[in-house]
Amino acid sequence: MNKVHVRVADWHKDNTDIRRIRDAVFIAEQHVAPELEWDADDPGALHFLACEGDYAVGTARLLPDGEIGRVSVLKDWRGLKIGDMLMHAILAKAESHHLSAQVQAAPFYERFGFVVEGDEFLEAGIAHVHMVRVL
Repeated sequence: MNKVHVRVADWHKDNTDIRRIRDAVFIAEQHVAPELEWDADDPGALHFLACEGDYAVGTARLLPDGEIGRVSVLKDWRGLKIGDMLMHAILAKAESHHLSAQVQAAPFYERFGFVVEGDEFLEAGIAHVHMVRVL
């Protein structure tokens, strides 16, 4: 395996890769409706791509208000700390940090100093919790 690196993505130039990854993870695997996955926040968000060579294997976005979201890694590349790499890149750019985490993913975000705030809620039919990171 080549060395994986994370870079800031361009929403317009890298749209095909971002869509390929999020379609595979959220729409195909988790059955999120496309109209819920793709929203008006994408064009104004700061996007990140994790790439092995030139092949994008993970993505995430940071909204202007500091909300982290759409952290996703293709199935064959999971377990290689690519999610960690994406989170480190995002946290280096963000001034404040909060996110809506799938309940099953909350322990992943806790490793980065996030704590659950409030009760569980449904988003796209999946149980989530709001999490914040105190600097």
